[in-house]
Amino acid sequence: MGTTHNFMRRLSITRRKLLGGMLVGAGALLTGCQMKSLGERTKHKGNVLLDQMPSYPPGLVDAIQLPLLEALYGRRSRRFALGNSIPDGPLAFTSAHDPLPLSELEQMLLLTTIAGNTGWQFLIPHNQNYLPNIPNYAAAAGGRTFPSGAGFHTTEFFYTDDNGTYFFPTRDAPSLLERSADGEVDLNKYLNAHRSRIRKLSDTRLHTPAAPQHMEMHNTWCGNRPGSTLIIPVSDLAEHHLLNLCYIVQNGACIYDDVNKRAIPGIERFKHLVDIENPYPLTFLEQTSLTEVTVENSTACYAGMLMLQAMGLGGWMYEGINPFSILGASGDPKVPGLGFRYDIDERWPLPNVTGLPGIFEGHCPPHYKDMREAVEAVVQRKFGPGGPFNPDTQGPYRDNPQIRGSAKVHDEEFKDCVSTMALYVYDQFGRCPGTVPSMFAMMFLQAQHLDLEFYDKHFKSGAYLRTHAEHMKQWHSPGSSA
Repeated sequence: MGTTHNFMRRLSITRRKLLGGMLVGAGALLTGCQMKSLGERTKHKGNVLLDQMPSYPPGLVDAIQLPLLEALYGRRSRRFALGNSIPDGPLAFTSAHDPLPLSELEQMLLLTTIAGNTGWQFLIPHNQNYLPNIPNYAAAAGGRTFPSGAGFHTTEFFYTDDNGTYFFPTRDAPSLLERSADGEVDLNKYLNAHRSRIRKLSDTRLHTPAAPQHMEMHNTWCGNRPGSTLIIPVSDLAEHHLLNLCYIVQNGACIYDDVNKRAIPGIERFKHLVDIENPYPLTFLEQTSLTEVTVENSTACYAGMLMLQAMGLGGWMYEGINPFSILGASGDPKVPGLGFRYDIDERWPLPNVTGLPGIFEGHCPPHYKDMREAVEAVVQRKFGPGGPFNPDTQGPYRDNPQIRGSAKVHDEEFKDCVSTMALYVYDQFGRCPGTVPSMFAMMFLQAQHLDLEFYDKHFKSGAYLRTHAEHMKQWHSPGSSA
């Protein structure tokens, strides 16, 4: 890679010559490994990927070329950004530079890495107990850059920077990753498709005071600071739990209230549909739902961490900001957060956030009349227009209508069974789910430009990657078109 790297630096940074450097370098590397055919295909794919980009910095080529293993082994939380200061202690240092926000291209590459739509998801293809149907678990037709249990996809994304606060919805997008017959992707078209989905919510950065009730004290000097981009996954845990209730009923199971030690009233009506003698504990299923959305949030942020290494940006994934302050349920009127609605009940130890009206509403009251209406909405998402099991939804199959239409539609009895459990939980606990939040946010990703002088002063060599060392030259120098 060193030969390729040096070769590319000697080229004039014009679009055509830059592409030539990347493609010749990659092709030479592969051909040298006795993979001439693969080298030729790599040249062609790289050309198509960047061919429609009107202009781009050479750092974009570096990001495309960085080996996965280098990103994995080079991943570190790098918190010291341009404009930061550690006033005292053994690592005291004050940056001599002003904060530098991410460029629009840098930000879009990061957003699409964390939450990008990657085409149609493939669904779960087989369960012998479902024949002649296919499993009907999924709730989204599109796939994304991170996994979701059974294809539920109940997480959406917000982000904030120096220019404002934004909503970036991708969970119910159709396929935004279009491939040619040869499997190639137009990167410019892909970024534009995602860019068009962004909704600006305010003209100011999200306010997260550097105080212990809002932020862990080890983050007050660096968290959500000027110049940074803070990306915030938020999960509709109420919907995720309803989907898990559907899942267990689909597989012949139900729940009981292990908190109050009682069966769900009326569940005996469905004994021919579910095993009422061996139910799941309510708290077990709700913890399962919570764990699954935690995986969504965390793997999305981890994908972003790998992209930070490829692009040479600093940052880290963390949970050191109070999620109630982020969502708007801290109780401090000076910290409105994202403005989500929340309720307080003597049965709950903490406020329960339910949704951002008109933007991202949880599948529970007050955004729905009752839990039966929320169940109907879940079923509509699965089987209605654009849903994964709607025969008219496009997809990856040679015969999409036949495959998508082969899933069994949830009938009235099925919905009654799920609703019976959900209504009981809501009535008993004042919310559904009953023991975990209706909306969940815990893991965040922050991206920023590093002040390498801090690392050079306090660390041995190797504290950052080549992409970090050359980031400013490759992304922000005159003529780099960042």
